[in-house]
Amino acid sequence: MPGYLAAPCPVPSARGFCSATSGGARLLRPRVVPLALCAAVVALTVAQPLAAQTFPNRAVRVVVAFPPGGSTDIFARMTAERLAALWGQPVTIENRPGASSIIGTEAVARAKPDGYTLLFGTAGALSINPHLFAKLPYDAQKDFVPLAQVASLPLMIVAHPSLPVKTVKDLVALAQKRPGQIDFASVGVGTSQHLAGEMLSSMTGIKLNHIAYKGSAPAINDLLGGHVTLMFDTTTSALPHVQAGKLRPIAVTTRERIPAAPSVPTVAEQVPGFEALSWSGYLAPAGTPADAVERISRDVVTIMRDPSIRERVTSQGAIPSSASGAEFASFLRAEFERWGKAVRFSGAKLE
Repeated sequence: MPGYLAAPCPVPSARGFCSATSGGARLLRPRVVPLALCAAVVALTVAQPLAAQTFPNRAVRVVVAFPPGGSTDIFARMTAERLAALWGQPVTIENRPGASSIIGTEAVARAKPDGYTLLFGTAGALSINPHLFAKLPYDAQKDFVPLAQVASLPLMIVAHPSLPVKTVKDLVALAQKRPGQIDFASVGVGTSQHLAGEMLSSMTGIKLNHIAYKGSAPAINDLLGGHVTLMFDTTTSALPHVQAGKLRPIAVTTRERIPAAPSVPTVAEQVPGFEALSWSGYLAPAGTPADAVERISRDVVTIMRDPSIRERVTSQGAIPSSASGAEFASFLRAEFERWGKAVRFSGAKLE
């Protein structure tokens, strides 16, 4: 019978199509559901999963745990600008410095894991602090999802011209003759500059005397004045003084020579296995949806493969990276162990 339904109703609430009684099923003419209502229901059903899959559909915040102007901030802004262009959404940088980068890092660890709050993380916050501080308000290995690495910032061993060394071999030989008598400056206890010196000491059996300064400017000023004679400094800071002939370059701390100073050898050329890098990259709070993680990782990698971006990173004395989330995660595990050994050797502890 066209236009009718027979048999008991499988869904009792669908009263427009059938009605069950104690005596069986009655035949009813089905109600006509307005076409507009059907369309609305279908549209709503389809729109909900699409909305969940569309990332990003509003502004994204990137937290930098340092003041504006430094290399970490520069790299974050450089990539955020490109992400905003790709996504058609604002990508804003929020500088939250303080407490050895703990304040900004904790803010992201506690943020809602939806992909709209990201961390532009560094070696200090995630590879060094966990070993340096007895207690942290975040777990560096569990509270974050690595998305993509952006850059590595090498250090350069530079000496005042009065120090009679030109190579790492010379430095080791002199330090063996004068244990604990060669001072080296750093920008503070527990920084990569400090721990790189400790790493060299641990791998060569020498003893250098660490002098901690409150920041780069006073350390460099004393080095230039000959009050200290050695420093593990960032290439960004050291190269202008090297190029001016005021400081002597001894070696860089990367495994391979760097484009910004190709004539300067690496420490690893004379101390195999040595590597000490500061690095930066994107991370998200643990629990961030997989689609957001995949999208951010893919797009940052795409940006970092752009020759113009790589050139801008290199111009800062850094080494550009296009490591994906999985590659970045593997790198972070190795860095966690590397810097942990250096901290333990140094005996440094902070509250």
